[in-house]
Amino acid sequence: MARPTVAMARRRTTRQIMVGSVPVGGGAPISVQSMTTTKTADVDGTLAQIYALAAAGADIVRCTCNEAEAAEGLARIVPRAPVPIVADVHFHHEMALAALDAGVACLRLNPGNLRKPGEIRNIAAKAKDRGVPIRIGVNAGSLHPELYRKHGGATPEALVESALLELSYFAEVGFEDVKISVKASNVPLMIEAYRQLAEVTDHPLHLGVTEAGPPPAGLVKATAGIATLLAEGIGDTIRYSLTADPVEEARAGRQLLEALGLRERKGLDLIACPSCGRAEIDVIRVAKEAQEALEDRKLPIQVAVMGCVVNGPGEAREADLGIAAGRQKGHLFIKGKIVRVVPEAEMVAALVDEAEKIVEQGIEARLAAADPSAEGEAASDRATLLGAKGPDANGSEARVELIRKHLRAPGDGAPASSASPSVEPGQSGAPGSPAPGREREDGS
Repeated sequence: MARPTVAMARRRTTRQIMVGSVPVGGGAPISVQSMTTTKTADVDGTLAQIYALAAAGADIVRCTCNEAEAAEGLARIVPRAPVPIVADVHFHHEMALAALDAGVACLRLNPGNLRKPGEIRNIAAKAKDRGVPIRIGVNAGSLHPELYRKHGGATPEALVESALLELSYFAEVGFEDVKISVKASNVPLMIEAYRQLAEVTDHPLHLGVTEAGPPPAGLVKATAGIATLLAEGIGDTIRYSLTADPVEEARAGRQLLEALGLRERKGLDLIACPSCGRAEIDVIRVAKEAQEALEDRKLPIQVAVMGCVVNGPGEAREADLGIAAGRQKGHLFIKGKIVRVVPEAEMVAALVDEAEKIVEQGIEARLAAADPSAEGEAASDRATLLGAKGPDANGSEARVELIRKHLRAPGDGAPASSASPSVEPGQSGAPGSPAPGREREDGS
């Protein structure tokens, strides 16, 4: 007897926005997001985590932008990241403007912390000019104090009203490129808030249970909220907020979507750099050839294809195996260590050969079999490429200078980011708000 077909609720019809190259809403595949835990000013450390997140299934990655150094870090990260980058902004509107200068693909604003209507409208107007979408990131723990008083606490109605108020500020400057989240750590509250929001807007929705906690309890809690709404047809992009390595968030999000039949199962995990100013090859072509060759063999391995040996092995050091181009050569690396150098024409064949050996023999055995001259040859090629293109092949420092110019207050030379948080005069914080002089970023 045939097993009956089980279908989830039809997905809610929404507008579509583009977060960099990733469509959100409008029938697009539900995307997975996560957030880095590094200091954004640590460019190399943050990029390494972004690559690890991309390999684990993240389509979009968010980084905090809480200070001038973080904004400058974003300017250097964005052109080298394998996925679109979202800037997380909480208390200072100047940081949102600096993130736009840095070239991010999207902003996340918390309306409970950025409360001055004029500043909100200004951010939206600047984002509109640049074609950059904004997520209205409402959080039950940081609502506007008036909403707590009006609704008697954090209720679904309070969360929805916060989102709609922010939307009204955006509408005043004609900005509509928006996605919305109404997160809470209480699962029933979160579910009901999203249900109510889905009834009153057709903007795409970003789902998540904030501060879900460490696994396994955090996984259960987040899944209970996110999966319930997805089964009802609500939700266009998701993020697990776990007290854990963010790679676990990306992996959980991907697995949930696969389990619900909302994304196809992946055999091979292949990541590729965005073909920045240092790329020595056609990264897209090589990545496609590598993916086709490796998928045919059904190898359970994580592979990276990088355009340049200067940064590639370090950025993708979490990958089991990778290859980086440079000076008509392919530099094969395992867990960030160069193990072999081959002619550029043999890159894909060498990648496939090494992948099969890793699956058969294991990573440690293949590291032990490394060509002892490979690291030295790679170092020489790096030095030559740096000499040819300099340390700023992507033109990031021009964006850094623009950020510094815009963050310097006229006349007094003080960084604008040292100004008071963006709240109305005379207002106290909401319950659970940071003490004066301290910022709490909920990471929702």
